Amino acid sequence: MKVPASEAQEIMLKEAKSTYFDLPALDVSVAFPQATPASVFPPCNSDYYQFNDLLTLEEQAVRKKVRECMEKEVAPIMAKYWEKAEFPFEIIPKLGALRIAGGSIKGYGCPNLSITANAIATAEVARVDASCSTFILVHSSLAMLTIALCGSETQKQKYLPSLAELKTIACWALTEPDYGSDASALRTTARKVEGGWILEGQKRWIGNSTFADVLVIFARNTSSNQINGFIVKKDTPGLQATKIDNKIGLRIVQNGDILLKRVFVPDEDRLPGVNSFQDTNKVLAVSRVMVAWQPIGISMGVYDMCHRYLKERKQFGAPLAAFQINQQKLVQMLGNVQAMFLIGWRLCKLYESGKMTPGHASMGKSWITLKARETVSLGRELLGGNGILADFLVAKAFCDLEPIYTYEGTYDINTLVTGREVTGIASFKPAALSNRSRL
Repeated sequence: MKVPASEAQEIMLKEAKSTYFDLPALDVSVAFPQATPASVFPPCNSDYYQFNDLLTLEEQAVRKKVRECMEKEVAPIMAKYWEKAEFPFEIIPKLGALRIAGGSIKGYGCPNLSITANAIATAEVARVDASCSTFILVHSSLAMLTIALCGSETQKQKYLPSLAELKTIACWALTEPDYGSDASALRTTARKVEGGWILEGQKRWIGNSTFADVLVIFARNTSSNQINGFIVKKDTPGLQATKIDNKIGLRIVQNGDILLKRVFVPDEDRLPGVNSFQDTNKVLAVSRVMVAWQPIGISMGVYDMCHRYLKERKQFGAPLAAFQINQQKLVQMLGNVQAMFLIGWRLCKLYESGKMTPGHASMGKSWITLKARETVSLGRELLGGNGILADFLVAKAFCDLEPIYTYEGTYDINTLVTGREVTGIASFKPAALSNRSRL
């Protein structure tokens, strides 16, 4: 009897395999006992210049409770979920109990934190896991803040209390497939009809969108040609959100493609305070400060991991920390963290005093992410082979930093925002093409 080709290949493959081929991987602590994985998170050693003294007692208390929760509840599971690119829904109640969602919003069940306390909380979450900090940032510093700043009193009372407790989850949809840095040119439309609006279009890269209860959507009013904001509830007819696969960074974050096909939004869910693209800048000014603190937290965690690893791991009969080149890299990382923290702290103080400009926020975000990239790259070198394993944090942080370097304004766009402010000349768009010579 002739064996079918596919069956023959299966038999051949089975015979070629060893008896131990399908065994599960060894636990990393068994496979590599010489250094402790990030599931047991290292103590914080990155505050070399004692910046904690700059924080109020309230801000120090926020830092302490967030750090304890992240190290205890998130650190042991983050590598597993990052590898699977799945969200750990079981941690949402624990994050909700921290009372940091809603950040600096006053009232409506929100914590009314100082901008600095909000930033410190963002950094402490990112220190252990950047994806969790992005989840909170999208929910809190974008969606909730838009409702708080641009929503009606009824909308605030209706949506903010449950969002503050993380009993409901929100996302914020501005970016489109064709419009990223050029978001003000978005093409999703909002057409006025009796009793409400019809939304049509597409959004991309929207964090939390696949499981959000509340979606804050921006669309172009077909009558005024201006950007308006809308609150769309999950499962609204015509609404669809699907997960974007194959990301190399922030894998735990569920970024999605949103399709809007004749989605009806009642008048009461139109955000009255969003009447042009400039109105989104009120939100982005705060969120950009928070995003600047994510790479600070990531770099803190990477430094802490490397600090412990270099003292535990031995080669040539000595701990890696005993080698001059390793000490030099470690100190370079530490110096970066001090400078990044100070820029971030000053940014918060400028905001709190009403002196912060868009250029300040943009330079803070762009410069800090640039230095963070350098810092995690040095950490990647220090960990050698273990620098490519998510188990030891650095590889995961290395990848997670890449989308942060790009979102909330790419490095280049943010430098141009600051450049416009200091020179008075906008350089976002290339000069119009012309057949005539400029000479």
